[in-house]
Amino acid sequence: CLALMNSYNNTHKLVPYSAFYNDAVNEHIDIKEDVPRFRIPESLSFCSYPFLLSPTTKSEIIRVESVILMRTELQDSFFRAMFSGVTCPYLVLEVRRDSLVRDTLYQLDLKLSQDLRKQLKVRFVGEEGVDEGGVQKEFFQLIVRDVFSSKYGIFKANDESQYHWFLPQANPTSDALEEMRLTGQLIGLAVYNAVILDIHLPPALYKKLLGIQVDRDDLREVDPALYHGLTQLLLLSAEELESLERTFEVEYDDMGLLRSHELIPNGAQTMLTADNREMFIDSYVDFVFNSSCARQFAEFKAGFDRICSMSYVRFMRPQELELLVCGCSDLDFGALEGSTIYDGGYSRDAQVIKHFWKVVGEFSDELKRKLLFFATSSDRVPIGGLSKLHFVIAKNGGDSDRLPTSHTCFNVLLLPEYSTVDKLRERLLTAIHNSEGFGMI
Repeated sequence: CLALMNSYNNTHKLVPYSAFYNDAVNEHIDIKEDVPRFRIPESLSFCSYPFLLSPTTKSEIIRVESVILMRTELQDSFFRAMFSGVTCPYLVLEVRRDSLVRDTLYQLDLKLSQDLRKQLKVRFVGEEGVDEGGVQKEFFQLIVRDVFSSKYGIFKANDESQYHWFLPQANPTSDALEEMRLTGQLIGLAVYNAVILDIHLPPALYKKLLGIQVDRDDLREVDPALYHGLTQLLLLSAEELESLERTFEVEYDDMGLLRSHELIPNGAQTMLTADNREMFIDSYVDFVFNSSCARQFAEFKAGFDRICSMSYVRFMRPQELELLVCGCSDLDFGALEGSTIYDGGYSRDAQVIKHFWKVVGEFSDELKRKLLFFATSSDRVPIGGLSKLHFVIAKNGGDSDRLPTSHTCFNVLLLPEYSTVDKLRERLLTAIHNSEGFGMI
């Protein structure tokens, strides 16, 4: 009955989809038992009713799926080694910091699909960091920064919305298409390995990944100025539209070349009028989201699907998938303080711990993100907020001039017992402003 009601609501939008989230189910579901049942035909499983499940629960389902697959691939690797020689039980990427994209693209292209389902291990050439989770988080942080930068020319950020979208290209190069496929694979690998990314992709992209039709409302997020301009056409009189002398043709910048594209067959000879302006708007929206980037998106989706095609991801809503990829934006450090674990002799009542939370409470959002990056190798907030982050503060000796350090693989902040709040603030700020890489002592 709930499934029928949800289906009706999806069509008629009577209440928010989140109204169907069931707190009792989300609190008491045993995911480790429910996921295997979900894979058995005609078996009863809450996973079969995704509209009941919150984003947090769905992310946990995907994590459990990934762990099961990783364990299976690990066992298979040992069996294959018995008969065909040594095979690596992990997906290992050895990359140089100054050539992240090229190195990653080359190595992923050589991997079999079964290799991509192994647990990811990353090693930066020439560095000592052993990847127990922290190195891969930094790897993703750095490579998405490169891929979405202007130097690669495959995405463009809108100045107003700050969302990235594909650059329109009539004939994208093979290198550009390879980099697009790599980007899709990177996002898929991040989801598979439970790494949250600092990327700014619009809701329309997550819709397209899930096979959901985009519409003109999605354009508001990608290009607010264009959306405003198109909607203004609906307010003009027939005479005003005629005075524009606009045809069903659009011009765009293709890597420095000015190109034109007909929105409909014979569009260059079709004038915009009051009778066809709705078609003009829909055709323009289709150009932005589909025809201008068809090959680029096809490669991007192929890369993503290579990792996630059989994942529970396909049962998520676009908004939930965005949360899974990017995390939430709520920097509630009060929630983090409430869930933090203390080790090595510290407790919630220790004076240095009280000083620590006093200092952190005075930080700007930028500094708070830097602290998260320093302690966990990611400045992103997991689904469900900072209370879901397993964060540990451990004692690292008495009062000294040593900087705080961290075990980013395990989200552990190693904090000396500084004698004053001013000293703690100075030492902590010095550490978090110099937190990239594994070379700092």
